[in-house]
Amino acid sequence: MPADRLYYNDAYIQTFTARVTQRSIIDGKPAVALDRSAFYPEGGGQSGDRGALNDVQVLDTQADEAGEIWHILAAPLDADEVQGQLDWARRFDFMQQHHGQHLLSAACEQQFDARTVAVHLGSEICTVDLAHPGFTAEQIAAIEDATNQMIWANAPIHARFVTPEELSTLTLRKLPQAYERIRIVSAGDFDHSPCGGTHPNRTGEVGSVVIRRWERYKNGVRVEFVCGGRAIGDYRWKNQILQGVSAELSVGLVEIAPAVQRLRAAEQTQRKALERAQERLIDYDAQDLIAAAPKLGGVPVVVQSYDDRTLDSVRLLAKRIAELSGVALLGLRADKAQLVFNRPAGVAADMGALLKAAAAIVGGRGGGKPEAAQGGGPDRERLDQALQTALAELRTALDS
Repeated sequence: MPADRLYYNDAYIQTFTARVTQRSIIDGKPAVALDRSAFYPEGGGQSGDRGALNDVQVLDTQADEAGEIWHILAAPLDADEVQGQLDWARRFDFMQQHHGQHLLSAACEQQFDARTVAVHLGSEICTVDLAHPGFTAEQIAAIEDATNQMIWANAPIHARFVTPEELSTLTLRKLPQAYERIRIVSAGDFDHSPCGGTHPNRTGEVGSVVIRRWERYKNGVRVEFVCGGRAIGDYRWKNQILQGVSAELSVGLVEIAPAVQRLRAAEQTQRKALERAQERLIDYDAQDLIAAAPKLGGVPVVVQSYDDRTLDSVRLLAKRIAELSGVALLGLRADKAQLVFNRPAGVAADMGALLKAAAAIVGGRGGGKPEAAQGGGPDRERLDQALQTALAELRTALDS
């Protein structure tokens, strides 16, 4: 017979005694089944309980198709009689998240006829997927308010197996699956749902529900939320960040948003000014390089490698050299060797072909159009050799 599930009668049982009925290996770990257990096995979107049997850690709890509860262990358990100890902090956290999800789903349906189609109760973040085209920020706030009003009403939560006659008298948020016994979890008059999971005794124990974010997902909306202790933790780290930003900007908390907007506007103005200055410097740099460059077939050819520029600035320099009627064979020694080649119109050389030959020297590849090409490879130390290879290919192309 499958284990007697003690949490059905009392979700607050933290310790219990039991007898081992079966032993197995699951995913390479020893596992035992018991004649009775307060450990909740994974299901309904809720993770399996953890804790200990005697002094052996329970890593996970799973149920098989026959309904047997398997306690997956960190080490073999030799004893036949065991003392079970739940990781109660973790269990109560999941009880808060689980019942908070029930109330959140009820509020979504009552407020906007948004039916819950999937649930995930993770160790950090919980989500509900809703059959709804989308929400505004005001609608999300209305859902959050309605959910918390249900919580703060501190209504009793009643979890029990019902008869078909009793089931017919309840207004269910969702229909139960075809089980031999149907367990209904009721939260006052707010919500009646079939559920085999663990729940607190009153809605007030959920504490609060905070909707962290929402997004379009598949054909509906995914809502991310936290409840109870997690909501407090979520508030704390966000408040710490805001306090730090407030101190850094020397403004009050309510002034952070306009202060950041002012900073962004100033940064954009400065960035545009810097870009204009960099363009002027690159223009001067291109003119100086062309003036000093040797010529092939009457065309100045700039061969240069850099260690202290960005790839964007090297691209811009190569483009400007070509605009000034020069050929640019430029390299950048960054986390890998980068090659950027440009030529002006009328020069009979294929930059893509040159770059392919040069990139092979640094163990990479690249390509592009006849007038411009870019690529590279991992061998930074052979960058100058690659540029000389390109120069030799250019000389051959121009001589022919």
